Amino acid sequence: MKSKGGRSASLSGSARKRQLQKTADGRVYEDGVLELRDGREMAWRWWGDPAGTPLLRIQGTPSSRLQYNPNPNVQREVGARYLMADRPGYGGSTRKQGRGIADVADDYAELLEAHGLDRVPATGTSGGGPHVLALAARHPDRVSAITVVVGGTNLEPQEVKNLIGVNAKGYELAEQGWQPLYEFLVEVRTRLLSDEGMQGVLNDAPAPDRAIMADPAWQTMSRSNIAETLKQGAEGWTDESFAMHQRWDFDPRDVKTSVTWWHDDDDMNAPLSAARRVVAQLPRVDLRVWHDEGHFVSVTHEKEILEELLGRAT
Repeated sequence: MKSKGGRSASLSGSARKRQLQKTADGRVYEDGVLELRDGREMAWRWWGDPAGTPLLRIQGTPSSRLQYNPNPNVQREVGARYLMADRPGYGGSTRKQGRGIADVADDYAELLEAHGLDRVPATGTSGGGPHVLALAARHPDRVSAITVVVGGTNLEPQEVKNLIGVNAKGYELAEQGWQPLYEFLVEVRTRLLSDEGMQGVLNDAPAPDRAIMADPAWQTMSRSNIAETLKQGAEGWTDESFAMHQRWDFDPRDVKTSVTWWHDDDDMNAPLSAARRVVAQLPRVDLRVWHDEGHFVSVTHEKEILEELLGRAT
């Protein structure tokens, strides 16, 4: 497939041959790699039956294309097929030093083009929130409707104080520059990849989040996902965190697509007060707020979220 700039955007052979595989619990998936126009590689995965409705799913920070809901029935009941991809420096995707949010939105647009997808519903969770907004702002012809779930945003000092400990420290170090943040995330990466895992690193999260992380099925998913996400090191994670910490390189007011933004009033990873500032800039938005369900609320409300998104997609 030829890009507008003349360079071919090429998919790996697994996309052409449709080599479907299955997880131990019966989830159908297909892996591949896209060579981007600048020569970098973007690892992608389709989750679900090829007959399902295509949906671009942008995961949080840090995370990879291997993330999934521990309950396999949700996706089957919704009837959707998720396209996911590793962002630069995560998993199987080439790092792009100094990248912004808009850069990755352009990568996602290339991914959709390479798969022959003209207009799809798209969702971004947590750190994926700014990326799905940037995609809609820069490539409105590629998305039919978007959803943001507990989207990450820039914070005010008082909001930083109310974050869980590891996020508060990371945010404060980002104020000092890329290197201090990187050195800290190297330490956190070591903890995440150890037996401590995500549930240990986030042990001061609200009770609903701790309950989700205590689920053995969630922990199995999290261990494999984080191992893939951070296998290159902490550079890509630092690049992404630093990009989101800076002034965004796109304007939310340019998002003309309809947006539903789901959030919780007890989120200690992405405060609702900060989300409201971005919501106020979006021309067509519906803010929906849960009560006392934490940051991982999308795990329990995934069916509701996706059915609402697919109902708006045209």
